[in-house]
Formats: sequence, structure tokens, C-alpha cells
Amino acid sequence: MPFQIIRNDITKVQTDAIVNPANSTLLGGGGADGAIHRVAGPELLEECRTLGGCKTGQAKITKGYQLPAEYVIHTVGPVWHGGKSNEEKLLSDCYRHSLALAKEYQLESIAFPLISSGVYGYPKDKAFKVAVSVISDFLLQNEMQVYLVVFDNAAFTLSEKLFSSIKQYIDDKYVEEQPVDRRNRYDEVRLFKEASLGEPEDEYVSKRNLTDVVNGMEATFSQMLLRLIDEKGMSDAEAYKKANIDRKLFSKIRNDVHYQPSKSTVISFAMALKLNLDETRDLLLRAGFALSRSSKFDIIIEYFIEKENYNILEINEALFAFDQKLLGV
Repeated sequence: MPFQIIRNDITKVQTDAIVNPANSTLLGGGGADGAIHRVAGPELLEECRTLGGCKTGQAKITKGYQLPAEYVIHTVGPVWHGGKSNEEKLLSDCYRHSLALAKEYQLESIAFPLISSGVYGYPKDKAFKVAVSVISDFLLQNEMQVYLVVFDNAAFTLSEKLFSSIKQYIDDKYVEEQPVDRRNRYDEVRLFKEASLGEPEDEYVSKRNLTDVVNGMEATFSQMLLRLIDEKGMSDAEAYKKANIDRKLFSKIRNDVHYQPSKSTVISFAMALKLNLDETRDLLLRAGFALSRSSKFDIIIEYFIEKENYNILEINEALFAFDQKLLGV
């Protein structure tokens, strides 16, 4: 997928470039900055001495030396002063200028830490929203693999209000999965459907336009997806980018009428197309899946659909916080 949140030590990530949350001297410091310099070796410091420092919000590039990454992009994040000192724009500039450098050097992948969220004191939930906004805008216009690297769960949390809201929603909806006779995939879908919808089949169908139901009965996942993209007035590129799906995977879906996607891929497109719950269930059924009340992943997806929040990167933030598989490939 074009954007991923991963748990790792940024000095060990194998990408074309990693981003160093540096100080203005570029001569090393504490935290991730110091760790990057230690792993890269003294050659990195020697090159940094030639750069003349870096202003807050700007970015400069060096070789990676002993790091797995070929390049290091150094950027200076803002210190948090309560949000009244242009911090949001400066932090946005850090991501924007770093991505611009990666594009200038024709790099295919880049890994960011959550800039300014450590000793510089930028609230983690606010820092994440800035990262998501800039990266989302960039990926809508460009092809690149972007990683947001966190060391552990403690270093990356949802806002308390959102976390509590989702947790309460899960508590209200979640039911323990009962053992079933797993005859085949479509029998399982039927059983999940009966368990998860919580309503009679005729009532479920009646909520949708009868013509849409009849027209979609024989459609495969690929056929229904392409029809929905046309109906929403979206281009192919807009659809797969908003779904956080790789262009090569979308090409496979378009060229194979019987393509069998993963459940995550189906839901990713449902979010990109801003489908409601009924439409999402229809699309899932074309691929042999259903939403289940015994799956926390499914309940979190349902939560965001009900809230009409279809931003995949924000949804992935929540899925990550609850230790669930992320949307995308």
C-alpha cells in the first residue's frame, strides 16, 4: 500500500530514504537524531557539517552511509508552544519539503518518524493529523511508498476522546464468535451475514433500491467496483489513491473480471468511494465476505462509516491503535 504505519526502529527501515528529525545545526542530538548519526557513522556528520544548518520547516538531504537507507533527509520540526506560534504550518512544511526532496531525487520509498512529537512536545494526535493531511495530498498526485515509523504503541496513540468513543462502540457491538460448521466460503458468508446484520433478509434488501439489487446480483467484485467508480464520477487513479491501493494491484483488478481481492482491499475501496453500510456489505459479498459483530476490525470500520469519516489514513490510525490489520493491500 502507498502509505503504511509500521512499528520499527527507523535506523533499521530499508527504504530509499529515512527522515531525520534533526535540530537546526544538523550536527546530531538526542533521540532519533542521535541514533541515526550513530548508525550511519562519522561520515554522516562530516557531510552535515558542509550543509550550513537548516531552518525550521525546511529539509536537506545527505547520503545514508552505514544505514540501510540510501539517503537521509534531515528536517527541523517546530517546538510546541501551545499552537500559537505557527507550529502547524512549520510541521506541514517539514513533511512537504521532505517529500519534495524525495521526488526530486526520484526515490520510490521514504520513511518518516512522527516529527516533533518527542522532546519538542507537539501533541501526538495533532502531529499525526498534520502528517496524514500532507502525505494524503502528496499521494493523490504522486506515486511513492510512504511509511510512518513508530517504535511502540506507547509512542503513538489516538486522542483520548476518539479512543474512548471507538472503544465504547466496540463494547456495545462486539459479540463473541460462536463456532460454526465451516462448509465453504459462501456458507460462511451466509452465517456471518445472519449474525452481523441483526435484521431479517427482506428488511435488509428493502433498504436499497430494487433496481440496484437486481442489476448487481450477477456482478463480480471487479465489475461492481468499476461500475461504482463510474457512478461516483471518479477516475481510476483517484479511486485507487484514495483507497491507499497500489496502481499495479488496481490494474490486476481492472483486467481480471474474476479477480479475488482480500477483505482489506474491498473495504479500502468502499472507503474511497464513500459507500454507506448497505453498499459496503454488497461490495463485500461480491468477493465472498461480510461484516461480522465478532470482529473488532469490522466494528471499527462500521464505526467510521456511521460517522461518515472515510479518510483511510485516519481509519488506519484507529486500526493501528487497536492492534488490527490496516487497510490497503
